[in-house]
Amino acid sequence: MSALTSLTKLLIEKQLTIAVAESCTGGGLSSLLTSQSGASEYFDRGFVTYSNQAKMDMLDVFEHTLDEFGAVSEQVAEQMASGAMRHANTDVSVSITGIAGPTGGSVEKPVGTVCFGFCILNRYFATTQSFTGERVQVVEASINFVLTTLINELSN
Repeated sequence: MSALTSLTKLLIEKQLTIAVAESCTGGGLSSLLTSQSGASEYFDRGFVTYSNQAKMDMLDVFEHTLDEFGAVSEQVAEQMASGAMRHANTDVSVSITGIAGPTGGSVEKPVGTVCFGFCILNRYFATTQSFTGERVQVVEASINFVLTTLINELSN
């Protein structure tokens, strides 16, 4: 069974809804989650907030958080997930913000650095992963990481 099928089955069985807030994946996770027939049972909405302004406008990310930690940070990822949860009123939210490349990286945050925020039944956490490869591989790895994390968390 594919990771997507496993996740959607869990969401439906547990009668949970999900919202996603994406930056570097540009809507790829939303597209994947809605590619299944019956997606309206579990998928509420997706926010594609590529710019800092969009993160502030649509997800209530604080400007001072962006200034202090940068868009690619666990602090921003957590605020993105929190904002998605508030605006969508779902059971689960996830956010992705990172540097897919090939440009945009720095010594502190090289290309492939991706931060994730999760809110699962009011439990918030954030994590940072480092992926390798071209832009497409970083985006795919980011989406796969979310699927795997959600399956693991919802299976408990």
